[in-house]
Amino acid sequence: MQQSFEIKGIMIGKGRPVVCVPVVAADAKSVVSKIRDLCEQQVRMIEWRADCFEDVKRPECVKAVLEEIRPFTENTVILFTFRTKHQGGMLSLPEKDILYLNTVAAKSGCVDMIDLEFFEASRPQKEIRRFQAMGVKVIASHHDFEATPDDCILHMLMDQMQQGGADVAKLAMMPQTMDDVIRLLKLTNDTKQKYPDLPLVTMSMGPMGVISRIAGEAFGSCITFGTDGQASAPGQLERKQLSQILDILHSAKEGE
Repeated sequence: MQQSFEIKGIMIGKGRPVVCVPVVAADAKSVVSKIRDLCEQQVRMIEWRADCFEDVKRPECVKAVLEEIRPFTENTVILFTFRTKHQGGMLSLPEKDILYLNTVAAKSGCVDMIDLEFFEASRPQKEIRRFQAMGVKVIASHHDFEATPDDCILHMLMDQMQQGGADVAKLAMMPQTMDDVIRLLKLTNDTKQKYPDLPLVTMSMGPMGVISRIAGEAFGSCITFGTDGQASAPGQLERKQLSQILDILHSAKEGE
């Protein structure tokens, strides 16, 4: 049964949303240095965007980076993501190669969560179960960098990801109007009511959708992405400012 969960003392799925900081450096030295710096600053969650890594086609290089960062990530949740070009990432690889990279990450003893592009995978349910059996949590994700689909499609996407058995379901959409932003917030609220135990992550991208990145606790989104340098998607706020806003909103909600 899907439900909120705790990793390294950090609750995913209820309460104040967790700020996840993406690392998009290209070379191994920069990736390790950035992750070490963020861990020393006690960042709660880091996403390594492996598609930005110049040696990502060499799994042994990915493994070497994970081994190097493992000693200083014991208190930080590490999310491993290969974002395909079709979903807004830096490059495309054959599905079998992405599956192998995710397997390397799951076996590393460093990675806590893996992002799986649910609708790009041939057998997403099988992959989810496989990675869960390795001891990692799985975020089933879907991204649209062009538009926000009709409500019926948004609900269908969420329903299928929930039925797929992932630990978290994530949708990121590009709004064309403020109505699109409002629709995505309503979808989040509706999905939380329909699947109250399913941790959700939703965001409306770009400047128009910034409100969705800070309103998660009110509508049901449990992770939001904040930058420390280069952003991994349009509309991300600087992590310290984002944390301050979330703290204020959380305190106000607790005071109800």
